[in-house]
Amino acid sequence: MRRIWLSGIFLAVIAGSAFLFLTGRPLTVTVVEPEHDVALRIYGLGTVEARILSRVGFEVGAALDSLAADAGDGVVKGQELGVLRSAEQEARVARAHAAVAANKANLAKADAAVVRARAMLAQREAANRRQQGLAQRDVTSIQRAEEAQRDEDVARADLAVAEADLAVIMAQGLDATAALQQEETLLAHHRLVAPYDALIVARHAEPGTVVKAGDPIFTLIDPATVWIQAYVDEERAGRLARGQTGTIRLRSHPSAEFHGAIVRIGIESDRVNEERRVWLACADCPPEMFLGEQAEVRILTGTRATALMVPEVAIAGFDGYRGTVWVVRDGRLARAELTFSARDDRGRVEVADGLPDGAAIVARPLEGAAEGRRARVGEAP
Repeated sequence: MRRIWLSGIFLAVIAGSAFLFLTGRPLTVTVVEPEHDVALRIYGLGTVEARILSRVGFEVGAALDSLAADAGDGVVKGQELGVLRSAEQEARVARAHAAVAANKANLAKADAAVVRARAMLAQREAANRRQQGLAQRDVTSIQRAEEAQRDEDVARADLAVAEADLAVIMAQGLDATAALQQEETLLAHHRLVAPYDALIVARHAEPGTVVKAGDPIFTLIDPATVWIQAYVDEERAGRLARGQTGTIRLRSHPSAEFHGAIVRIGIESDRVNEERRVWLACADCPPEMFLGEQAEVRILTGTRATALMVPEVAIAGFDGYRGTVWVVRDGRLARAELTFSARDDRGRVEVADGLPDGAAIVARPLEGAAEGRRARVGEAP
């Protein structure tokens, strides 16, 4: 029995010694070293897009007669892209031309009527003056003088009617001219032209298809306005500003690095993904870009001459501003609450304040760490 007790005590001593060795031995840790010339970058993921993108179509509906361009073609402003069947509209234009011609004939007739009415009025006025003079000298009867006055009044009224008819016909001429312009404009709408120098991205219809007004026939972009639309986490977007430079990597060119700058920052964030949109104009991207291609951007928001950059995984309870880290001080582990400022694209945060004098920040999460446990600084792998 005594031997059993002695064996148990012996095993307990061995286990306790092993526990003390495993938990009391110094932990080897890596610590954060000060870095110089630190570039603070923000990572964003996005796609190639175009600022000017248009889905163009006809302003009237009809059957497509022909299309003169296809996807991938470059076109210049005013170049014909397609034509609708226009026989019916051409007939309307011809009818409007005939209406204008008829109005011109009526206008000439009305002008002649006014000239005739003025001549008649002049004749009646002269006759009336003679009759009134004779009546005053009792050479002619008062009745004849009254008839002469009446004839003058009738001639004056006839002139007024002729002038009114002329005004009506002139107004009808303006209406006929406007109707002709309208029909010619509608005829011009049967022809689709490029609104600017563009690259055709897609062709949505083929000849013979009956299209409605506004149906897209082509999708165009201005190749000079191709840019990168990227999404940045709201937690990291506070330091973004227009004009900041960045590097761009395209999925189709994984080994190449291109350069650009922020030209627009969205004023509305994505409420679901909690991301902010930014657009970068690329200075040296390939001449041929593909819309929708994935792109990674790293935007330079600032630099530091010297900084302590702590990996976020080494910070407990980090809320974007404050968190707790393990530090080595006088050869033992301790916890310290620090405040942080800028972040970079490598998942690290700049220490702003709170680091005790003589303490070094542990760079990785620790297993078996405890307040006061001995630690020694090892080489970073």
